Amino acid sequence: MARRVAIVADRISWEERRLIDAAPDSGLRIDWVNDESLCLGHPDGPSVTDYEALLVRSRSYTRGGLIATLAEAAGVTVLNSAKAINACENKAVLRTVLRTAGVPVPDFRLVLSRKDFTRALDEMEVPLVLKPVFGGMGKRVTLIRHADTAQSVYDYVEDLGHAFEQACLAEPYLDGGASVRCLVIGRELVGAAEFTSGGTDWRNNAALGNNSRTVAHDPDVLKIIDTVVAELGAGIYGVDLFRTPDGYVVNEVNHAPGFRAVASTTGADIPSAIGRHLQELLS
Repeated sequence: MARRVAIVADRISWEERRLIDAAPDSGLRIDWVNDESLCLGHPDGPSVTDYEALLVRSRSYTRGGLIATLAEAAGVTVLNSAKAINACENKAVLRTVLRTAGVPVPDFRLVLSRKDFTRALDEMEVPLVLKPVFGGMGKRVTLIRHADTAQSVYDYVEDLGHAFEQACLAEPYLDGGASVRCLVIGRELVGAAEFTSGGTDWRNNAALGNNSRTVAHDPDVLKIIDTVVAELGAGIYGVDLFRTPDGYVVNEVNHAPGFRAVASTTGADIPSAIGRHLQELLS
């Protein structure tokens, strides 16, 4: 009998559909459970105990970690773990966790107010990047090229409705022209692709349709991946690296990574690899 697994997500995208379609080949049955209607505290709501495992791919900045925490408390296998999701959902927490573990990350300042932003401008040279603490897919990531326009840029941050949305990181602009997305399943790197910005958009992000090419499994990259996984635990991650003159630094770790671009660039059968990993967890 197929093992029952739920994909917990707010919508079905290309990745979720491929995982559902490939599930029978791995002896799994994967159903979609909408995280917007999942009420774990209600006795008449959907029950996580109906499934042997939850594959949490929520794109919410908060729901994934909350659902994973409650599911783990109910004794359900969760991928990724609540610890990993809670770290990855918050860029400031993730950077701190990784830096403490010895993983190279870009220099950064936490910006919670205009006073913080002004201090960051004093301490860091422009150009610099201002990005939301909670967010993904390159959205609201802003390159500030000139000091005389910086305060005007921050006006838009102040106009956001909630402190949750206003929390930002300021970091140096690493003008390397490319980033590397590493797709990790379990503890193994299954595919790596380099993305370069296309057109007039300076951001290197697969979700933005940038140019890509396969890259070899560099020993320095593998060392970083091993340390990230040792800290966060085995799981499914999109580890985004920047190449600098001093080596690679980890920009982000995505707990619910899109993998269409890496799969199409490298030819890696990522849905099958995820299915095998789920079977290993359930055996």
